[in-house]
Amino acid sequence: MKQTISALAIAASMAFAPTAAQADDRPPFADKAMELLREAVSMRTAQGHGEVPRLAAYLANEFRKGGFADEDIHLLPMGETAALVVRYKGDGSAGKKPISLSAHMDVVDALPEDWERDPFTLIEEDGYLFGRGVLDNKMGIVSLTTAFLRLKAEGFVPSRDLIIAFSGDEETDMTTTKALVNEYRHLTDSEFVLNADAGGGALSEDGSVISYNLQAAEKTYVSFEMAITNPGGHSSRPRPDNAIYELATALKNIEAYKFPAQASELTRAFFAASADKAGGDLGKAMARFSQNPEDEWAVKTLRSYPEYVGTTGTTCVTTMLKAGHAENALPQSASAVVNCRIFPGAGVENTLNTLKSVAGNDAIVWREMKEPTESAASPLRDDVMAVLERAVHAQHPGIKIIPYMESGGTDGMHFRAAGIESYGMSGVFIKGSDMFAHGLNERVPVESLWGSLRHWHLILTDIAGKN
Repeated sequence: MKQTISALAIAASMAFAPTAAQADDRPPFADKAMELLREAVSMRTAQGHGEVPRLAAYLANEFRKGGFADEDIHLLPMGETAALVVRYKGDGSAGKKPISLSAHMDVVDALPEDWERDPFTLIEEDGYLFGRGVLDNKMGIVSLTTAFLRLKAEGFVPSRDLIIAFSGDEETDMTTTKALVNEYRHLTDSEFVLNADAGGGALSEDGSVISYNLQAAEKTYVSFEMAITNPGGHSSRPRPDNAIYELATALKNIEAYKFPAQASELTRAFFAASADKAGGDLGKAMARFSQNPEDEWAVKTLRSYPEYVGTTGTTCVTTMLKAGHAENALPQSASAVVNCRIFPGAGVENTLNTLKSVAGNDAIVWREMKEPTESAASPLRDDVMAVLERAVHAQHPGIKIIPYMESGGTDGMHFRAAGIESYGMSGVFIKGSDMFAHGLNERVPVESLWGSLRHWHLILTDIAGKN
């Protein structure tokens, strides 16, 4: 799950407190879900540890034990990582293509010495589950796996095929996702994808439910290395040109530059729906921006909030520096990494050309560090929206569902780029103050696990049931 909850936290809606039944009544297969989550968290599935294939094999075996045929379980090793595809065969009565269900098995690494608790041991404490990946994204993995196992045990026969597509390096190179939609397209080809790694619900600090957001678009992720070289020399003989100073000047130019505000139908609708609940100047800015994205006061106000600056256009920020080779020598080289999150439609090439112009130094050499994936927004399908609304309102009646654009990146971008629409609809409801994905002491409310299990069971029986 990416940077969505802060935006959720003040989205417009009426607040509804969970009922006592929701808080106390565990859903079927709750014990199995906890077992799966405990095992998943225990595996250090971060890059460099080679544990993703072990998790994929463990899950594949659980599917076999749950009644899925070997021919429908595809374990796909890729270097040190792996992907997993599981097909839940339907009877074809819907006459429609399959639906894929996406989540990722890998995590951002965690250093045990930095955590208050062992990050690779699932710990339940004070109503929370602690451990690396409990939120991002082993909750999604476990919720979808449990949904399949429960449905199989209940004898459910879908009206169309359902396909689990678990990637193994979403947090790094995303090579497994690219392979799933390209090399292994015959296994994952679908009408659309439901992504358990985005979207979800927000809780206020008192635990009441605020809103639910649906991810329907995301920005393009790309990093550029900018480097400059110099003959260097002895530090006692300074030159008028200096690689570090030249690079620093260029970086200050980039720091001062703000990309023009941009908006789409999706982002304008998000701000319009969020304005009333936000209140104050922030709410006014949201309302004004939704009406006029060129409103300077609205843009400035929204961009003063880190959680909203990405929703107003392209952002580029320096994230890494490297320079010099000895303390008593003039620098022979200096380089920096500029990470960009590009608004849909703005274009990678146009963004790079803007950075070059703003940097103002033709001696700087620019390099695109990884091939980016650009994707358009997914259309807000009536059938998807209706199913999601019924599932969310079954647990939280009346709350508003707000489509939004992700400022970060998920596997959904690769499905969209391959022509398969993607919708982020996690079952997790969480407070903004409990968002520790990628950080220390990652946690999720225990009730979010139970809610997520209900969420996916409702969605799958609705969207692939027989009417």
